[in-house]
Amino acid sequence: MTVAERSGPAQATLGREIDLMDRYPRSKRPIDQRAALVTDEHRRIARQFGQEFFDGERLFGYGGYHYHPRFWQETVRRFRDHYQLADDAAILDVGSGKGFMLHDFRELMPRATLAGIDISQYAYDHALESVKPHLQVGCATRLPFADRSFDLVISINTIHNLPLEQCKEALREIERVSRGRAFITVDAWRNEAQRERLMKWILTALTYMHVDDWKRLFAEVGYRGDYYWFIPE
Repeated sequence: MTVAERSGPAQATLGREIDLMDRYPRSKRPIDQRAALVTDEHRRIARQFGQEFFDGERLFGYGGYHYHPRFWQETVRRFRDHYQLADDAAILDVGSGKGFMLHDFRELMPRATLAGIDISQYAYDHALESVKPHLQVGCATRLPFADRSFDLVISINTIHNLPLEQCKEALREIERVSRGRAFITVDAWRNEAQRERLMKWILTALTYMHVDDWKRLFAEVGYRGDYYWFIPE
C-alpha cells in the first residue's frame, strides 16, 4: 500500500470533489468472493493490461470488455453539461481503453476534437473503429500533447495504477495539458470499513489512500482539477 505523506498547508487551489460518474450504472460487487479467489498471480497478469485483463476470466479484470451505450452515454452528457463544453471542444481521455467513452462523446458532439491514450496495446488493437484514429498507446506520465491543448481532460480509474511517484507525474501532466478543466477518479476510502473493502477488491492499483491524503497529494503536485473516488460497494 502507498500512502501520501501528511504535509503542511496546501500549495494549490484544489478543484471540486464531485461525483460526475453518478449516471454510470452501478452494481453490488462480490467483494468477499473475489478476495477469496484472487492471487498475486492474478494481479501480476492483470497489471499487464492485455487480453486477460480486458477479455479473459473475471478474476483477471473485466471478464469481457464490450461496448454498450448504457455505460457511457449519460455520463458523457453529464460531463458536457457540467463543464458547459462547446460543440467543438477538445477532449482527452487518459486511460481510454477501447475508446468507449470517446465513441459516445463523438456521437454526442460530432464537432469535438477527441484524443485518447492508454498503456495497453491490446486495448488499442481492439478499439472501436469509430474512434481508433484518435487513440494511441502511451503512458500518463508523458502525455504527447502541448501545454493547454484540451478543454477537458478525463481520467477514470487509471492513474492509481501507477506507483506513487509516477502517479504524481501523471497528475502534473493532466494539469499541464488541460486548459483548466479536468476530472479524475481514484481508489480511496473515508473510513476503516471502506478501506477494508477496497483492499479486498484491488486488482491493479498501486497507489491508494484516504481521501484526505489524496487531497494533500493533489495540492502537492499542483493538480487543480475536479476529482472523485472509487470506493467499492
